[in-house]
Amino acid sequence: MTSSVQPIPVLSSRILPSSAAGDAPRLGSLTYLTAPDPRSGDAPTELTVEVGPHGESATETWTAGEPVLRGEYAGIRYAACREFVFCTGRIEEGGAYADATHRFYEDVFTLLARLGYPRLVRVWNYIGDINGVTSQGQEIYRDFCVGRSHALEQLGMLHGMPATTVIGVRGGGIGFAMIAARTVEPVNVENPRQIPAYRYPPRYGPRSPNFSRATYVPPPGAGGRGTAYVSGTASIIGHETVHVGDVRAQARTTLENIELLIGAPNLARYGIGEGFGLEDLRRVKVYVRHAEDIPAVQAVCSRLLPPSCAAVYLQADVCRRDLLVEIEGLAA
Repeated sequence: MTSSVQPIPVLSSRILPSSAAGDAPRLGSLTYLTAPDPRSGDAPTELTVEVGPHGESATETWTAGEPVLRGEYAGIRYAACREFVFCTGRIEEGGAYADATHRFYEDVFTLLARLGYPRLVRVWNYIGDINGVTSQGQEIYRDFCVGRSHALEQLGMLHGMPATTVIGVRGGGIGFAMIAARTVEPVNVENPRQIPAYRYPPRYGPRSPNFSRATYVPPPGAGGRGTAYVSGTASIIGHETVHVGDVRAQARTTLENIELLIGAPNLARYGIGEGFGLEDLRRVKVYVRHAEDIPAVQAVCSRLLPPSCAAVYLQADVCRRDLLVEIEGLAA
């Protein structure tokens, strides 16, 4: 978020090496460590997760150029400026996660209502051993989806979630981070060559995932450009994984999906009078399942993304075992 000179601060972030995060005033941050660090206990509204050892360590910070109000509710920490609030929380490791996820989502929406930031803009969920199984024999990711779906159904928001990332990390439990807005009207966007996640068939689990492929935030006031927040995106067409076993083709298809998603023809379907290309991506996080695939994915991204795009490559698990790479980004 930028200077308070503007009537409504604009969401923005930066990615830095985790050792050079700096002391700028923060709404919150997401820190990715390639090894556990006992000195790195989460600071207020900082979510720290451990990724695989063969990628990069990095911190993505979200800053405000104005005073920030901090607090905590039901174990959820938050920091708020005039227009945006950043929240983080955790579910500790357990035998199953559906009930705890349900409670977390209930609590976070209660908090957002009390604070007066009712519009979610961006969500991250980092799940330990995402493809492992619960004590009931359910895949952990699918168990998480059950709890989230039940909570959203109860809240009347089953099809209203914004851009979201769900990625597997090391360690147990689930880490959450969310950004919500007070007055701006974000627009959730789907990809025309992908089925909305909330309409996935039952083969992907007892409850479908709940997220939009991207969320567009309009510019403050007249003029200027908005910002597109791209969900964690993978090599999926319709609802099927494509190019199984071919990481280069999966990386290319993922970027093609992003390009189509945020392009002017697709955004026009939602009444948005501008569009973006890959050249407009300002930062991306690239999650790669296997360490040996990182150089190949870097080569594809280096060829297709602009030199101005800040990219960080993280070794992490994706929600489906046959997905080898996932990319999220911000276009502005």
